[in-house]
Amino acid sequence: MADASTTGPTSDRVVELRVHGVSGAGADQVLDRPHVHQVAGDRSGGFYRPRAGYPDATGTGGVTLEAYRWSDLPSGTAVRTLSLVFLLPFMLCNVALWMRPPTHASKHGIVALCRVLALTLTMLYVLSIVGVALDLIAWRCMGTPSCLVGRSWLSWLGGRSPGLRLGVLALVPVAAVGVVWWLGARPGRSFDAFRTRSPAAAGHPRLSAVGQWDGAPLVSRLRSVHVAGAFATLDGSLLAARASEGVTWVMAVLVVATGAVLLACLVLLSTVQSIDQPSPSARVDGLTRGLRTIACGLTILVIVHTITSPVPWPQGRELPGYGALVAWLFASQTALLAVLAALVIWRRGGPSGSSPVRALGAPTFVTLAAGLAVAFSAELVYRVSDLLDRDGQTADRLATSPPLAYKWAIFGFFIAVLSALLVGGVVTVLTLRQRRRAAEAIVAADFPHAPPEAAERLRQVEQAVARARFTERLPPLTVVYAGLAALGLAASVLGLLQLYPGDVIQRYVRVPADMVNFLIGMGSYAIAAIVLGLVIGGIFAYRTAQFRRYVGVLWDLGTFWPRAAHPFAPPCYAERAVPELTRRITYLVDEGESVLLAGHSHGSVLLAATVLQLPPRVTDRVALLTYGTPLRRLYSQLFPAYVDDEVLREIGERVGWRWVNLWRDTDPIGGWIFAPHRPGDHGTRTGPEATVDRRLIDPHDVVPPPYDSVPPPILGHWPCESDEAFVALERHLVERLRADRRRAD
Repeated sequence: MADASTTGPTSDRVVELRVHGVSGAGADQVLDRPHVHQVAGDRSGGFYRPRAGYPDATGTGGVTLEAYRWSDLPSGTAVRTLSLVFLLPFMLCNVALWMRPPTHASKHGIVALCRVLALTLTMLYVLSIVGVALDLIAWRCMGTPSCLVGRSWLSWLGGRSPGLRLGVLALVPVAAVGVVWWLGARPGRSFDAFRTRSPAAAGHPRLSAVGQWDGAPLVSRLRSVHVAGAFATLDGSLLAARASEGVTWVMAVLVVATGAVLLACLVLLSTVQSIDQPSPSARVDGLTRGLRTIACGLTILVIVHTITSPVPWPQGRELPGYGALVAWLFASQTALLAVLAALVIWRRGGPSGSSPVRALGAPTFVTLAAGLAVAFSAELVYRVSDLLDRDGQTADRLATSPPLAYKWAIFGFFIAVLSALLVGGVVTVLTLRQRRRAAEAIVAADFPHAPPEAAERLRQVEQAVARARFTERLPPLTVVYAGLAALGLAASVLGLLQLYPGDVIQRYVRVPADMVNFLIGMGSYAIAAIVLGLVIGGIFAYRTAQFRRYVGVLWDLGTFWPRAAHPFAPPCYAERAVPELTRRITYLVDEGESVLLAGHSHGSVLLAATVLQLPPRVTDRVALLTYGTPLRRLYSQLFPAYVDDEVLREIGERVGWRWVNLWRDTDPIGGWIFAPHRPGDHGTRTGPEATVDRRLIDPHDVVPPPYDSVPPPILGHWPCESDEAFVALERHLVERLRADRRRAD
């Protein structure tokens, strides 16, 4: 392994460790050197240095350059794309748990509610597969001769008893549960070598716990509980259909056992302190694994009973009890969301004069997760229903019509999306003048002597600043959409009353039923378009650099946090990246180096969590340079319990306030940490934190330089390693490290 240069006095030896953001740039791009080689790590996350013997092998002031590339840790391109679509609701629900209010009051209640809501998402996933395999195919299509015509892949079970059809097709949801079980268990293996040897205390109250807290025991317990709940959901669907014509003693025992499994799942998820134990616990782990084993065995018994029971099956268009189960699940989600929102609003706390939407991330993101999960599930059942119906050519069209709860869900989702788009458009128009005025003032102060021919370029810069400032409007808009989505979810409960959307809307709103049916159809296509858009967006996000910076920041924000609510969410890359960075920095300091940490975008978040874990003997020889960081603009707003002023000040204190943060007004993601320092601003910050932030003028100029024909580009969120201000601050921090080292020696 190539280590730092040993030339010169020991006190002058400095390594500049750069950590990239969401761009997924190669190590050669991060270091701005064409010839690099790996000195530590592997292909997923590794440390790279320029090859010796080539020009510019060292950095500013003769420092040794090193880059940490972590862009492949969240997962590969194909897996990311599929996860972005199918695991997005699970990821949103997991992130929501970390968005709790900063007060400790009712913390366990909020965590328990988020975890129970996460379980309902798993149950909804199973019910959607049950709706396709058991309701639409096994019960309806296989029981309708006209539906089997030309479908040899279904006709082999046509004419068989309903019990046999349901029992055989029940293997489809069993396989679906097995797939998510396998996916949920598989990704964690690549992080086993980075498990902390001394787990942090349960509760993980600060950003410093990310990467230090070992989430493997908790994820394993949650996974067992969710698998048990998934199989119990399948069992309940089969038993509800079987019990519609009467209950035998065998059926009663199976129903009681299924209810006991579900109740045990709820109790385990609600006992936060027990299931959150940071180290393996023979009692808790044995209980969750035992519950999962019982649920698997119970599913086998229920399927066997479904196939062999001699009790006659009822006649009906849809699988008995299925529509009621879906509607009751929607009703339960609505009630849980209402309780969570009330608890968060009651306990959110915060300083006087804070934003009305502050700390509402937990109910907002859980609602978004539930709304997407409901929409995806309804669309799956609706699309398969249309496929089986052959565009209305089936003899009895209602034979393949989806349950009413799904129709209400699609209608509510579409109305919520349209309303949110309308509100977003209104807010955009109403705030445009204010954002433009602010942008004009900023640009006028930055370019006071711009010539008249630069008017068009000035207008483009003003537009970039105005667009970047729209980020502050996104939280209220998201809360508005979440409220609309919750109302749409609540409307789905009307399916329990066997009320058709068209009939209800026509009676009370005077909108023709045909129009309502048209909106339901359009809502179905809108959901399909969203799914397709997520797939295409996931593909382009890792093939187009500009697009990647906006999609990637959302994905990496979601997968930064450990899985503490939903075990089937994508794995947390910080569980490896932070311990790996901690180990590498400690090694360099022990080898006699001082270390300048330079992090862009989410790389700065990784470095912040790393600094909080380093021991004092290491941080005494560390400096921090961040640029395009979302720590203040996104993390402190979305995760007030884990990233606040106290945590940010602690970072500065740990590195002896050898911290500089660069930011641009044109950046929609990154921003200032303590004070913006814009021209004309009268900041109230005093002390060392007032020296952290440095604003970069973007672009450098609005007229072409003498050697070029076009003006400098508007960089926005792009890295700034080649910027003169960046190089100057590199040199400044390096000299501070060397001076402090000489004084210490």
